[in-house]
Amino acid sequence: MAQNLADWGENAALDWLMGGASPTRPSARYLALHTAAPGESGAANEVGAGVGYSRQAVTFGAASGGAASNSNAPSFGPASGAGFGTVTHISIWDASSGGNCLWQGAMTASKAVAAGDALAFAIGEIDLALD
Repeated sequence: MAQNLADWGENAALDWLMGGASPTRPSARYLALHTAAPGESGAANEVGAGVGYSRQAVTFGAASGGAASNSNAPSFGPASGAGFGTVTHISIWDASSGGNCLWQGAMTASKAVAAGDALAFAIGEIDLALD
């Protein structure tokens, strides 16, 4: 899975590393699904409301070697209405709606999520790494 810190995440990491004004560290993280690249802000192409979708809580284990993996198994769905469409990207947020995008990237393989389908991520399947 490709990875890329979003603008806010880049700034927060740099502020923390360089001793600048660090933003409040969020107590929770949320996984979002996208049907195309979310862009640097992370806000583009998120699956819309009205199809049984909402961001899901995601947790990560301690970083090692500049990388961290999810330590829970977030699950979405079942999708309703027209479904979620084809999910190609994910993003990590500090809020269940709105908020700041911390990280975003392409999935290794796209997943079509039709009405009645669910999409789940196994423990260790979401890898975040700094290049």
